[in-house]
Amino acid sequence: MAYKAVLFDLDGTLLDSLEDLADSTNAALASLGFPGHPVEDYKILVGDGAEALVRRSLPRGSRDPHTRRRCFEALGREYACRWRDKTVPYPGIPELLDALTERGFLLAILSNKAEEFTRLAAETLLSKWRFFEVRGARDGFPKKPDPAGALEMVRESGLTASAFLYLGDTGTDMKTASAAGMTAVGALWGFRDAAELLGAGAESVIGHPRELLPYLL
Repeated sequence: MAYKAVLFDLDGTLLDSLEDLADSTNAALASLGFPGHPVEDYKILVGDGAEALVRRSLPRGSRDPHTRRRCFEALGREYACRWRDKTVPYPGIPELLDALTERGFLLAILSNKAEEFTRLAAETLLSKWRFFEVRGARDGFPKKPDPAGALEMVRESGLTASAFLYLGDTGTDMKTASAAGMTAVGALWGFRDAAELLGAGAESVIGHPRELLPYLL
């Protein structure tokens, strides 16, 4: 397969954002009088958007719509204050993006993070590289694993879905890629393990960004 484009997830794939997500959510929970969670627990809690993060992080007896809305609003405020305190590209990601850019691959980002923060993160922490499109969660548009966002990227690129390799770190990403007709590759440096990625449709998994190049060249 002659790939021409790479579609990336953001958190857990390009950016190590776990601590900022955990700190922000724990602060939101504390503001409502609820206990927080260890940072490692957020590897499971995150991945499907802020609404899902709020629902999963609240105590089981406190997930009513009113409480979820208050926590969602608090999370937005907290994350706006600390989204880049500790967030950085994973080791090897800058070198991978350099190599892909030099070889003429089209690059894009598709995240379940709110579009505002997705674009801000890309423009601030990944500004050295050109992505032909950066998309996050938008009102009225389905989140991953619905393939609508990935297929939108295909249309905008002028390529076919089979020309895309999708790199992500969760089962949600693998399901998205498979549903869109893209090759799904799982990133083991992110939030989930090989069993989840392979079980959700990953054609392969890699342990370091440099291992992606052999699939593309």
